[in-house]
Amino acid sequence: MPVTHMLAASVGEVVACLIRVPSEVVKQRAQVSASSGTFHIFSNILCQEGIQGLYRGYKSTVLREIPFSLVQFPLWESLKALWSWRQDHVVDSWQSAVCGAFAGGFAAAVTTPLDVAKTRIMLAKAGSSTASGNILSALHAVWRTQGLSGLFAGVFPRMAAISLGGFIFLGVYDQTRSFLLELGRESP
Repeated sequence: MPVTHMLAASVGEVVACLIRVPSEVVKQRAQVSASSGTFHIFSNILCQEGIQGLYRGYKSTVLREIPFSLVQFPLWESLKALWSWRQDHVVDSWQSAVCGAFAGGFAAAVTTPLDVAKTRIMLAKAGSSTASGNILSALHAVWRTQGLSGLFAGVFPRMAAISLGGFIFLGVYDQTRSFLLELGRESP
């Protein structure tokens, strides 16, 4: 993956997280608070913590997403290249999707500790040391209390969900890209 692609993907993640993080904070709090509605949770965050409450975990989310992308996309491209070389022709879209599933699952596995830290930061009690957003501190606290298994809590559901997403997204991406390139060749 060329440096320009990595830089563009990183900037895209930083901007996308401006929307993703508040949504994630509200969603996660709704998941642990069965009695409150979404709007009530959103209002409580704003009243009790201000706008920074909605962006709690922004830095940890960005610091999870960038390494994820830096693992997933080069691995996806490498797997496609290897498969193409082995069969002596370009991979089909379904093969690209399989490579995307593996690349996404692997990236999910290796970035799970960052996801655990992000979740702890987002769900921490306002004013606590974890809520301050220090990723290394959050990782250390998990390590100290739960060890390696705590750092990889939820790794298999995360891998499964992201593998499925990688299969669908990267397979459809590859199919659409091929279709558009072919359409461009046919146009006068």
